[in-house]
Amino acid sequence: MSIQSGGVNQQSDEGAADQPFYDVKRSYERNYAEGPFGAFAQADASSRQTVTPSGGAVDTPFSFLGQPLRTPFGIPAGPLLNSAFTDAAFRMGFDICVYKTVRSRAWACNPFPNVLAVHPAAEDGFLEPGGTESDEGVLADDRYGRPISISNSFGVPSRDPDVWQPDMQQAIAHAGPGQLLIGSFQGSRVSGMDTAAYIRDHVDTAALLQETGAKVIEMNTSCPNEGKHRLLCDDPQLVGRICEAVKNEIGDIPLIVKLAYIPDDRALDRIIEATVAHGVVQGLAAINTISAKLVDAQGNQALPGEGRDRSGVCGNAIRPSGLDMVRRLDGMRSRRDLDFSIVGVGGVLDAQDFAEYRQTGADAVMSATGAMWDPDLGSKIARSLR
Repeated sequence: MSIQSGGVNQQSDEGAADQPFYDVKRSYERNYAEGPFGAFAQADASSRQTVTPSGGAVDTPFSFLGQPLRTPFGIPAGPLLNSAFTDAAFRMGFDICVYKTVRSRAWACNPFPNVLAVHPAAEDGFLEPGGTESDEGVLADDRYGRPISISNSFGVPSRDPDVWQPDMQQAIAHAGPGQLLIGSFQGSRVSGMDTAAYIRDHVDTAALLQETGAKVIEMNTSCPNEGKHRLLCDDPQLVGRICEAVKNEIGDIPLIVKLAYIPDDRALDRIIEATVAHGVVQGLAAINTISAKLVDAQGNQALPGEGRDRSGVCGNAIRPSGLDMVRRLDGMRSRRDLDFSIVGVGGVLDAQDFAEYRQTGADAVMSATGAMWDPDLGSKIARSLR
């Protein structure tokens, strides 16, 4: 089915079921205040999806980082902006929900628009990380279609802790049996901040998450922190120092590190050595997005504003890269006889994609773009596991 536009103006025979729960036609602020939309907006306590054995109790045949789960599937950090979104996601059968990445301070969102439809030239719609098209320009516009790929240009906005802490507590409390709310955070580098203060900001933010009662915490190292295009995970030594300091603060709470696509095995091995092999990290999640230059039909910059010539791309376009990272992480885990969990993320649009990630080595699987455009994806995957 073709989707000509996102949001409330979208025309579809399926109505709300075909409307993304994050409305790409509205600003981030309006989504935060008014969302979620579509079928997620109609989800209430009576619509909670369940997977039960014949006795009627909730079946939790899976486990992830010590937490019992109905299914090892959910939505990663990004589109679940607050407890209204996570409540609806749990009710729709997404059993692992990652609360939108938070910071130690309020942080503004990039200007609207933040999401565009992305159209890689390849017939399969895939995008090669660091390839010619990624550097010279990928077409992006408002023609949304299936299989869906989109831009992600938000800048990791955050409310002040006085807002997100009580809201995250509510989100945690509303997880049903066999469901898990993960708190995601990242450090915030500001002008004049040295490395010690940057590490301290991570620790302070992790402590704020710990106060909410989060049972699992994820640290985002895969959005630009050190400069225009530099990622924190490009510096394994610094990631290791931060993780050790954070782990000393949060104690026994499992810590996941979210990674970008890392093409070089030696660089990936250095990340593993500094984190899971060092005993300070219990899980690695991969991948975030793939950076690409986005252009309109005339070859001009697609997203307005300085420094926004490039954007993260997610959805169908990045599935091969996500699978490649999971495969390599699983191989390194086996060769080094390490015990850590792998979260597979990127381009999961249906139950077959979920199964491929699991077969490749993912202990849990998550979908952001796919879930946005298919509110029943969680229940579909639950049925595939019966």
